[in-house]
Amino acid sequence: MEELKAFEGKKIRSVWDEEKQRWFFSVVDVVEILTESVDASAYWRKLKQRLKLEGNESVTNCHGLKMLAADGKMRMTDVLDTEGVLRLVQSIPSPKAEPFKTWLASVGYERLEEIANPELAINRMREIYLEKGYSEEWIETRLKSIDIRKSLTDEWGTRGIVENREYAILTAEISKGTFGMTPGAYKRYKNLTNPLDNHRDHMTETELLFTMLGEVTARRNSRNTNAQGFKENFDAAHDAGKAAGAARRAFEDVQKESVVSSSNFKDEPEKKQRNKVRDE
Repeated sequence: MEELKAFEGKKIRSVWDEEKQRWFFSVVDVVEILTESVDASAYWRKLKQRLKLEGNESVTNCHGLKMLAADGKMRMTDVLDTEGVLRLVQSIPSPKAEPFKTWLASVGYERLEEIANPELAINRMREIYLEKGYSEEWIETRLKSIDIRKSLTDEWGTRGIVENREYAILTAEISKGTFGMTPGAYKRYKNLTNPLDNHRDHMTETELLFTMLGEVTARRNSRNTNAQGFKENFDAAHDAGKAAGAARRAFEDVQKESVVSSSNFKDEPEKKQRNKVRDE
């Protein structure tokens, strides 16, 4: 699963390969950080040609993976594992080379720690959300939603869902049934324009609760019907979204307000600051 790592505030697209037990990093992202180039892709193309002529192993071991691009689409990009990135760093003169090597080592060490003790990963995630200003209550709900999401995708994986596109379609079907809109539409509704924004990080606690209800129900449906392959799991996801949507509407009838909110967390710190100034 793709993740974003940060070095000095700049994001690096990364993927953890469970089978090989190693990280793979976007080469272009690494090059951009080391060179501060406005066109890291062009820099990498030229460097790649030179390294090939020199027989450098960092290019020999380089391969492509689909990663989320700035335009919001999944595009092939060159990736290297930790060893390959270290060789690449040696080929690029940069004052950031040494601190980047230290950072790279820490990423690998942290992952080994988290594999041995998953609680560390949860604690690190909690700290990140706290630093961003989220409440303790919201964080607990968000972490639970992440756990439920992983349980669902793991379940799908054992039932023949292998392509990212299939995961996305099944997820969209649950969301449509639960909230009346796909994740992409939800992002637009919340005015999230950055392709890398996760709309779940901008949900209210109630929105997260109904998201969890839809995904727990989808997992149970797949198990109860022993769904195999895309079509059967799609039917299970459809029924789960339908059930969660009915529960949402019943909740709204009692509460006399909509569960679906157009607010996003990016606006919240500004609102709180304005309220603080007003109260003072």
